[in-house]
Amino acid sequence: MIAAPAPARLWPWDAGQVQSVPVALTSRAVVASAYGGPEVLRLVDVDPGDPGPGNVLVEVRAAGINPTDWKGYAGLYGTNPANLPMRLGYEVSGVVSAVGPSVRWLSPGDEIIAWRVSGGYADRLVVSEQVTVRRPANLDWPAAAGLLLAGATAVHTLSATGTRDGDVVLVHGGSGGVGRMVVQLAVLRGAQVIATASPQHHDDLRDLGATPVAYGDGLLDRVHEAARHTGAVTVAIDAVGTDEALDTSVAVVSDRNRIATIAGFARAGELGIKALGGGPGADPGTAVREAARAQLAELASDGTLDVRVARTYPLADVAEAHRDGIAGRSAGKLVLVP
Repeated sequence: MIAAPAPARLWPWDAGQVQSVPVALTSRAVVASAYGGPEVLRLVDVDPGDPGPGNVLVEVRAAGINPTDWKGYAGLYGTNPANLPMRLGYEVSGVVSAVGPSVRWLSPGDEIIAWRVSGGYADRLVVSEQVTVRRPANLDWPAAAGLLLAGATAVHTLSATGTRDGDVVLVHGGSGGVGRMVVQLAVLRGAQVIATASPQHHDDLRDLGATPVAYGDGLLDRVHEAARHTGAVTVAIDAVGTDEALDTSVAVVSDRNRIATIAGFARAGELGIKALGGGPGADPGTAVREAARAQLAELASDGTLDVRVARTYPLADVAEAHRDGIAGRSAGKLVLVP
C-alpha cells in the first residue's frame, strides 16, 4: 500500500498566499476637521481598506495618546489645508484579523503592538507588518498601546546623551509617559536619577529608583541638594519644555552635548543642546527608535519595564482626553479604548 503524500508544510512567509483578504469594513476613526484645539476633533466613519502586500488588518483594542497628536492639529508642525481632515494616533495594540500578500510572520488571531502607524485612533486599521511586535502576555491592551512611542523616545534620549553606568541623570517630567520610561531605562543602564515631578508622584519615582524633587520656584537649589547624595549631574533630559527645565539643565550640566529636550525646540538652538523627536530642526532618531521595539517588548514582558496607564477613554471622548493631556493633569499614559 502506498502512503498518501504528507501535506505541504506551511511556512510563515506563505501565509499571505493562503489567507483570504476581507471585504471592506466600516471603521470609526478620529479626525481633526480643522486646525485648532480639541474642539476640532470628530468621530467619523471610514473605510479601513484591505491589507496590501506586507500589511495586516488590525482590530484595535487600544490606542496610545501622545503630545505629538495634539501638536499636529494645533498647527505646531504647519497648517497645510491639504492635510485636513487629519487622522491621529501613532501607536496601537490589537488583534490581527486579516493579512495581505507577502506577510511573513503574522496570522489572523495574533495579538500585536504596532508603532509607528498612521491613524491609530480607530477601531480597525491597516498597518505594516514591519512596525509590529508581539504583545507581551502580562501587558493588558491599554498598557501595551502605551509602551512603544514613549519607550522608543526614552531610548533615543539616553542614546543621544550617551547615558551609561556611573552617570547622574536629571529627568524633567519624571512622572509623565516619556519621563517615567527615561527614569526606568536610565536606572537599568546603571545611572543614578534625579527626577522632577509634583509631590504626589514622588513615592512612585522612589519605587522606580529615582531621587524625586518638586519642580517650581527653587528647583535649581533642590537639584543641587539632591546632587549632594547622588554626585554631580552629568546628563539632563527634558520631557516638559519649560524655561525652568531648560535653564536648570544648562546650569548643572557643563557639557551641552549631554543635554537633550523632546519639547523645548524653540530654545534648543540658542542653548546649544540637542533637540530630539518630531519638532522643527530636531533629530528624529528614526533608526534608534525603530531598533528599540523588540528590546522594549522584551523588558515589558517580564515586568522589568513598567507602563503606567493613568486613564482610559472611549473614542467618543477623545476631546476630553486631549484636554486632560494638554493640561498635564495625569501621570502616566492616557489611552483610547475603541
